[in-house]
Amino acid sequence: MLYDVIIIGGGPAGVSAGIYVARKKMRALMVAKSIGGSSSVSATIDNWIGTESISGTEFAERLESHLRAQEGIDLRMDETVMSVREHSDGSFAVETETGEVFLAKSVIVASGVRHRPLGVPGEETFRGKGVAYCSTCDAPFFRNKTVAVVGGGNSAFEAVEDLLPYATDVTVLTLDPDFTADAVLQDRVLASDKVTAVRLAKSEEIIGERKVTALRYEDLACGEKKELPCSGVFVEIGMIPNAEMIRETVECNRSGEIVVDARTFATSRPGIFSAGDVTDMPYRQNNISAGQGAVAALSAYDFVKNGTAGKSKTDMGD
Repeated sequence: MLYDVIIIGGGPAGVSAGIYVARKKMRALMVAKSIGGSSSVSATIDNWIGTESISGTEFAERLESHLRAQEGIDLRMDETVMSVREHSDGSFAVETETGEVFLAKSVIVASGVRHRPLGVPGEETFRGKGVAYCSTCDAPFFRNKTVAVVGGGNSAFEAVEDLLPYATDVTVLTLDPDFTADAVLQDRVLASDKVTAVRLAKSEEIIGERKVTALRYEDLACGEKKELPCSGVFVEIGMIPNAEMIRETVECNRSGEIVVDARTFATSRPGIFSAGDVTDMPYRQNNISAGQGAVAALSAYDFVKNGTAGKSKTDMGD
């Protein structure tokens, strides 16, 4: 079967794209490991427009329910795309980890990101033995423990929030001169007497025996080597774009993000579009990703119909 479009990824960008291509009566396939994206493990989401507060689990469930209500879109869940290449007939061949190959006239890459490792000695040794990457999943294991959170952005401060009901003390350390998390989030977290903030801290080693016992870091303000006794280290230093399957086909920047046109979300290869956290666009937020997915879907529709993206105009009600 030749699809009009194949969507890679099931986060807000991918689901939004799926809903929009279905409304355009395009024959579509979505390939994704799961529905919901990285926010599906969040305890609460307070900025999804139109919903005051929702858990990550319910957020994912609602996205999937909305997607499955559409006609004309096939779903292949719990699968990973390994490559996207041009087929001999001018279409695109999308190959999954099972070896299956699907053909489409256009592709939307909305594959998201994954956690970036800290890259210090001890990290791999103590992964799952005190080193963690998902505070929603693992915070309850650190009841009455002292914990370090490495990172200075929203994900780091959200991790601290997840830990506060369980841990006795939480130290959040950033390599930068200051934190970059939203001001309202910083104010809320740093107001807790359980939280200690350490800036200009370069993590060097995670120490332990059977489990984590300390984090060694350099205080860049004075050059002194220090050890922070702790039972856990949560690594929250950013994400790596899941773009390996497409990097030989489209342009990516030095960070591995897919370079897109900000108006149409077209990539450097005509017929391939991208949306969400995997792109080089700023501001990684669910609402923004969903909007980008809609634009990418409409651009893919234009490409399949007219041979170029960004020509058609939609009604205000669409």
